[in-house]
Amino acid sequence: MAISVLYFGTPDFAVPALRALVESEDYSVEAVITQPDKPAGRGKKLSPSPVKKYALSQSIPVLQPAKLKKEWAETKEALLKISPSFDVGIVCAFGQILKSECLQFPKHGCINIHASLLPRWRGAAPIQRAIMSGDTKTGISLMQMDEGLDTGPWYVQEELKITPSTTTMELHDSLAELGGQMLVKHLKEILLGNLPQHTQDEYRVTYADKIDKNEALLDWSQPAEFLAHKIQGLSPFPGAFTFLHGQRLKLLRARSVGDLGNSPTLTPGSLCRVESDKLEVQCGSGVLSIEELQLAGKGRLSTREFLKGIQLSTGFRLTESAEASDTTTHE
Repeated sequence: MAISVLYFGTPDFAVPALRALVESEDYSVEAVITQPDKPAGRGKKLSPSPVKKYALSQSIPVLQPAKLKKEWAETKEALLKISPSFDVGIVCAFGQILKSECLQFPKHGCINIHASLLPRWRGAAPIQRAIMSGDTKTGISLMQMDEGLDTGPWYVQEELKITPSTTTMELHDSLAELGGQMLVKHLKEILLGNLPQHTQDEYRVTYADKIDKNEALLDWSQPAEFLAHKIQGLSPFPGAFTFLHGQRLKLLRARSVGDLGNSPTLTPGSLCRVESDKLEVQCGSGVLSIEELQLAGKGRLSTREFLKGIQLSTGFRLTESAEASDTTTHE
């Protein structure tokens, strides 16, 4: 008999795990709880979450409480009309805090798919923070949920490498697929009690605070390696940015290329190499090579394509505000 599942999830990241459960003969997703539809696009038309779209395509009942904590009684009543019991709750990037009465509603409680190697990077933005901090690996933790913020014991973890070229979007997609694979592989053994629980080491805890858009502005006085991690970690959203001729310029892919013997008199933010496919910027220490970028209102381009449409010269300075102006003579 298939294991009955109550699934909590909202964004794209949560779809692969839901799909994996649906496609497995071992599990039956009886209901999905997701966030309410939100305005999207220029017309601000209400748009369902990616999880809702997929669930409805599979004829799975969907509930959308605005605040599950306040609406638990009504939600529980609706769930019991769908199924008299659920074996387990699966939570993946749901977006709301679950209280004890909700966590204990399924027979075996709730299992969370968390995108880090706990106890490192508890919290809202583990993928971005791992890249921004220069971590060389991260992964997925399947954990038993409690009322704390990712504080419960974990059952199994699997690692993924982070390279200097890894962006958040690439890592996001890889981790989402890994989470789904791990879930269908290990969930039955977890529910049977065949996998031990591992208590998190509180001395190794780090927190992945939600990304603030104010973090995205680049400070060229900082080291090139730090800025490269920041750019990769904020790509594609919200996108680390600087200003070019007063226009916002997003940098979506970049790498540190060391010092290269550039003149120490160059002001941080100054272009120290401009060639057909090279755009390099002097930083507080070291040099940053920009590989992909996007000017406000335009599409994302490789450096080669970008430089075909604009004339820049060595010494030109990227600024940290729209009001700041560069006084260098340009080509």
